[in-house]
Amino acid sequence: MNDLPNGWEFVDFPEIVFFQEGPGLRKYQYRESGVPFLNIRTFVDESIEKKLCNFLDVKEVEGKYQHFLVDEDDILVATSGSIGKMAIAKAEDLPLMLNTSIMRFRPIDEESLGRRFLYFFLKSDCFFKQAETAWTGTAQKNMGPSHIKTFKIFLPPIAEQKRISNKLDSLFAHSRRTREELEHIPKLIKRYKQAVLAAAISGELTEDWRKKYGISFTLKKVKMSNIGYLGRGKSKHRPRNDLRLYGGIYPFIQTGDIAQSNGIISHHLQTYSEFGLSQSKLWEAGTVCITIAANIADTAILSYPVCFPDSVVGFVCDKEKCLPEFIKWSIDLMRSDLESFAPATAQRNINLAILNNIELVCPSIEEQKEIVRRVEKMFKSIESIEEQYQQARQLCDRLEQATLAKAFRGELVPQDPNDEPASVLLERICAEKQQPVVSTGKKSRRRTA
Repeated sequence: MNDLPNGWEFVDFPEIVFFQEGPGLRKYQYRESGVPFLNIRTFVDESIEKKLCNFLDVKEVEGKYQHFLVDEDDILVATSGSIGKMAIAKAEDLPLMLNTSIMRFRPIDEESLGRRFLYFFLKSDCFFKQAETAWTGTAQKNMGPSHIKTFKIFLPPIAEQKRISNKLDSLFAHSRRTREELEHIPKLIKRYKQAVLAAAISGELTEDWRKKYGISFTLKKVKMSNIGYLGRGKSKHRPRNDLRLYGGIYPFIQTGDIAQSNGIISHHLQTYSEFGLSQSKLWEAGTVCITIAANIADTAILSYPVCFPDSVVGFVCDKEKCLPEFIKWSIDLMRSDLESFAPATAQRNINLAILNNIELVCPSIEEQKEIVRRVEKMFKSIESIEEQYQQARQLCDRLEQATLAKAFRGELVPQDPNDEPASVLLERICAEKQQPVVSTGKKSRRRTA
């Protein structure tokens, strides 16, 4: 690059950065205890959540994977799926081992490349734009050491690196506090929605409506089996990964689609062949889907006919007695109670009999319609708050990237003409590489002056 700031260099990654990807581990290697190893889920707010780790046998690690053990202050980066998700290894995290799709980075020589400077570079678009050209795979993006070898990094004078890192630490501390404040908003929104639903199901929300029409307060409880049909999905076969919706191809949803649906199933990612359908069931639009395995009592309403597996229960309302929305909200409020019925095993689940016997408050169909109208209106009024929250988070991201871009253009802190230029650092590194290797009897090392 010809337009680098004075004293800067644009350097190949392998020249000044050590990087390493973890080994490919298999489930049969996992143990209940031992040496914990990383996965992407263990990265939480740039820290390691060790309770989410799996384990390898200590002797296996000592025999095969010793060189994959993480060191304190290693910069850990996800290189598959959630590419760029990061964490910093702390002393209390150790021992800890790498895993495939996780790479660690650190300077080869911190007198030439500061660790914090490298950390900020790995967070920046300067790194991600190079990563985008390296991504392989279609459904899931991946990059590995062979890609990283082709990357380059800005190298300012070491004194300027420290000034940049200190300034970024200060600015990002403000950004972090802003994010922490923003993260209260989803919790408040969730509590508000729960309060609205509790008022709706208890009759409090429509108390004025009943008074207006002279209706007495008779919110009786009924079993689900008395107000509709409840049944399990039947398919246990893997669906076809085919998006065609014609010629005997039928939509199919999984439990994960329900959890991520935001309450309404309005699209599908997989389909089922006519052969599969013969062993399953096509559920009609308006069915309330309830998960009964793993995540208990996730709910969604179908907007079109679909098939689903036996880990999902479908509830079809008696249209003269209840509305799908009212049933869904009632189940949502009972989620913690339903979860308590699931045995504490690796695969948590509840059975159909439990759902058949639970009792719900069920007002008249006319009052349910009024409840649905009011709840949807109130929920819509807070959608703008959720949108503003998302916009604020995105603004934080953009501001951080703009700040990093400014830093790597050499515009964030003043330059000092007295700083030793990066070219001298590179000459020193090159000279050290030319030093002959001297055997110490235990471990080879380069001769130093």
